Formats: sequence, C-alpha cells, structure tokens
Amino acid sequence: MSMGLFDSLFSTDEVIGIARETIDFALESAEHTHPNEYMGLLRGTQASELNLDRDGQVITDIMVIPGTTSSPVAATLRGNLVPNDRRSVGSIHSHPSGVLSPSQQDIDSFGRGDVHIIMGAPYGRDDWRAFDRAGEPRTLEVLNVTLPNPEDFFDFTQADIDEELYR
Repeated sequence: MSMGLFDSLFSTDEVIGIARETIDFALESAEHTHPNEYMGLLRGTQASELNLDRDGQVITDIMVIPGTTSSPVAATLRGNLVPNDRRSVGSIHSHPSGVLSPSQQDIDSFGRGDVHIIMGAPYGRDDWRAFDRAGEPRTLEVLNVTLPNPEDFFDFTQADIDEELYR
C-alpha cells in the first residue's frame, strides 16, 4: 500500500464546529432519557459539503449504537457494535447530575475521536461543553448550516450504485 493511500484512509480533518440542529437534537434526546444518561457517537461532514468556505469537518450526525445500556450514573456502548467509520469524530453523553466536566471514567473512554461532548440537566442550549481526548476543554463553534434531508439518503438508482461501486 502506498503511503498516500494509507494517509488518506486514516487522516483526520480538524473538527471546526457542530451544526445547531445536531446539538439541539442531542440536548432534546438527553432530556427525554433523563434521569438516565444518553450516549452516542459523533459523525462529521466536510464543511465544503455544507457550503461552508472553510476546511475541516462539522459534526452533523449522532449515531446511537444498538444495545447501549443506560442508568442515572452511566451509559455503556457495546464495543462490538461500534462501526469502524471514517466519519466518526468523537462521542457525546449526558450527565443527569448537571455536572459539565468529565470524570476520570469519561476521560478513559475518550479514546476514539477528537471531540467529546458532555451535556447536563436541565439540557438548555448552553448546558453542554466540549473536550479533547485528554479531557481538556476545547472550543466548538455552533454553526447554522442546512443539513441534508434524511429522506434523500434513500433517493438513489441502480446507476448511482454502479457508479459508486465501479469508480
């Protein structure tokens, strides 16, 4: 394998922000699961695909893994069900206690991705913080971007599939 191909498979672009719609969805989901923790994985989309004139990725999706267990003090993912996804950029979970800082257990679980978000009760627009994988606070801009329509995901033809497979 050439080094260029290896680099393109594993390179990561800087996460420059999160879509307003995505963080609003996460806060609402955390509120609905309260008093249990909410947990998901963050996925990014290239800023250029969202018509932004910037380089990097914007968090646009939250993937909830089947079999995730949750209680008022912890949420646990089934590691064998976590996909190896190049769009993965980090994790998101709630602290029903409202504490917006990571515990040591949180930091120990921050291994994958560059952005880890903690949301806390009462789950208002400002009740969340972003951290790097070492548990240090990091800035994450909230961006007002238009997300693709989920219904468009299934809008494809056999010719689209063939083009994707044989390019």
